[in-house]
Amino acid sequence: MSRLDPDLLALQEVRDVMARAVAAQSSVVSASQEQIDALCQAVAQAASKASADLARLAVSETGIGRAPSKVLKNLFASEGVWGSIAKERTVGVIANDPARGVTEVATPIGVVAGIVPTTNPTSTAIGKGLIALKGRNAIVISPHPRARRCIAETCEVLRRALERAGANPDLVQVLERPTLESTGALMQHPDLKLILATGGAGLVQAAYSSGKPAYGVGPGNVPVYVDRSADLAQAARWIVESQQFDFATLCCSEQALVLDERIAGRMLAELQNNGAHLCSEEETRLLERYAVRDGHMNPEVVGCDPRAVARAAGFGVPSHTKLLLAPQAGVGEGFPLSCEILCPLLSVHGVEDWEAGCQVSFEILRHGGLGHTVGVWATDQTVLDAWALEKPASRIILNGPTSQGSVGYSTGLTPSMSLGCGPLAGNITSDNITARHLINVKRVATRSSGFEERFGADQARAREMLGERELPVTSRPPAPPAVHPASWRPEPKPSAPAAFSKAAAGPELARSLSSGVTRPGLGQPAPAWALPAGLTEAPSTEDSPAEAGAGCPMGPCRGCPHQEVSSGACTA
Repeated sequence: MSRLDPDLLALQEVRDVMARAVAAQSSVVSASQEQIDALCQAVAQAASKASADLARLAVSETGIGRAPSKVLKNLFASEGVWGSIAKERTVGVIANDPARGVTEVATPIGVVAGIVPTTNPTSTAIGKGLIALKGRNAIVISPHPRARRCIAETCEVLRRALERAGANPDLVQVLERPTLESTGALMQHPDLKLILATGGAGLVQAAYSSGKPAYGVGPGNVPVYVDRSADLAQAARWIVESQQFDFATLCCSEQALVLDERIAGRMLAELQNNGAHLCSEEETRLLERYAVRDGHMNPEVVGCDPRAVARAAGFGVPSHTKLLLAPQAGVGEGFPLSCEILCPLLSVHGVEDWEAGCQVSFEILRHGGLGHTVGVWATDQTVLDAWALEKPASRIILNGPTSQGSVGYSTGLTPSMSLGCGPLAGNITSDNITARHLINVKRVATRSSGFEERFGADQARAREMLGERELPVTSRPPAPPAVHPASWRPEPKPSAPAAFSKAAAGPELARSLSSGVTRPGLGQPAPAWALPAGLTEAPSTEDSPAEAGAGCPMGPCRGCPHQEVSSGACTA
């Protein structure tokens, strides 16, 4: 027997998994808020207990990041995310405003697809699973092939927790044979209702092009500006900490250091005291050739120890090195290290003052980071306000690490492992994605008190604006058309209709006949509204009702293209 084609097996797996997901989701449609919360709490607790094992497995399989940081990420995605949504209502009536007469009712989305990257595999799977379950949804996770095993094990932890809590474990499933084709088939499956896409720009674009609603994320080329008013010791400490946090694999980690020239020397010294290595011109050139390929980061450097990056680039650094600093004279294609590079490597840019810092930060965002994150270290309120009001970023982190700040770990932002970047980055939202994004909200509204009086007053106002007087509603027959005396002529009544063909009638009449429109004066019998016997004068248009022309096969006069606005004459 011939071996089955792996691609066909992957596609069949999508069909099988989706069928089970639909059945599992239907089992919780009628669940109460208390039942759903009990399931989510069980899942969060199980993921928290497995955080260390999952972190070790992720680093072992992918070779990306640091196990201690991944433990913190797993705890954040389980305990932190659950803590932020535990008291949120996602079932039934979730809000009621008697004053407005509006009640909001939550319903589930259905089956959700979760695309999970290799950079933050286990924590992203935990976070997406929790927010999907909170809304009574099922989730099917498509893992990055390089992180297939650790993501599958994470999902197994969640599935066992669901089963122990008495729920269908198929509420959380993972593709065991992930390929580009099977991920595409999952995103386009007719029973799939929503996509949560975290990954490269191509994958996110594929999600948006699938024909399904999707929450995607944009790239994060994050600038951080250090002003002359900043606490330099604090800035240096937390920038290095942020870069060491899982070796800068979060897309919200700092990518470029923009320094006020007045404090640039002191700031670089503070960074070096905290373990940063300031690269020479030659070392910077080596990094430019190794860390960037064809204008994009080299995948081999993602989540790597800075000492390993330097060694692979061709130079050595002290054993205590935690961060590489590479000066760049500008931003863009001519300055390779000014793009997003997910490892402890920062480009360094000197500026004259905060206004120039604003401009350089904007250029860095425009070079692959629009809508994502920006950081600023300052105590001058004018500077802080300028960044908050002017920067095209969805998250502005003040005096803190952007890696931990943007996800809501070190700030009051909504805890999330999926960060929307808004329309500037082609995303549908700039929010940190959470449970409220994975429910439908119906709104039940009653008629407002006083609407009858308001509607009557509005109608009177509308008539006044149109210059019309109110007409009684009657069942009278259509009135004759309004015809202007200057253009009106009696239509002679022929003894018999003239026989003709479309070809003999000429092009204009042929077009009229083809369109089903007849026009008086082109050889047809007089219309039913021709001048009655004994009438020698055309009726006046002054007092013609609005229905004038209703007997015309071309419709009422008002608005007809054949009626001259100035005179009211019919030109048909």
